[in-house]
Amino acid sequence: MPATPESLLAHLEAQGIQATTHRHPALHTVAESKELRGSLPGLHVKNLFLRAKPPQPFLLVVAEEDTPLSINALARRLGTGRLSLANEQELWDRLGVRPGSVTPLALINAPPGSIRLVMDHRLLEGPGPVNVHPLTNTATTALSPADLRRLLEALGHPPEPIDLTQPLA
Repeated sequence: MPATPESLLAHLEAQGIQATTHRHPALHTVAESKELRGSLPGLHVKNLFLRAKPPQPFLLVVAEEDTPLSINALARRLGTGRLSLANEQELWDRLGVRPGSVTPLALINAPPGSIRLVMDHRLLEGPGPVNVHPLTNTATTALSPADLRRLLEALGHPPEPIDLTQPLA
């Protein structure tokens, strides 16, 4: 059974990670998030869960919400060969979340090293909080960049920082 939002938040607390969670109606797009979040401070993200050709692992790309992304350009830049969006069943089987709830926190459900995690360096180095879904798109959890990195490393998914402000092509 995958972790629940409640068990995830309890895990964060047990790890000494300070997190603030805000409940809201379900969000499915960046535009909906911008409209409904009000003045929630910090960086907000968008996530792509991608399938590469075996034997390469699945790939989770976490970017600042306004960053333009091209799957083909990402594939060239990351040296993966062809990439495509993972389907709903792959998302559930590997991360334990449904579409619209993809988040780096879902790596709590993935065996260490089974997912390649690539993150916009601004999300790992910035001063302010990083806002992510806590396994559901009906809430947003704010974490410091240092705590987010520490959590991901402890889960066995060290993030690969990438400068997504530079053209990917």
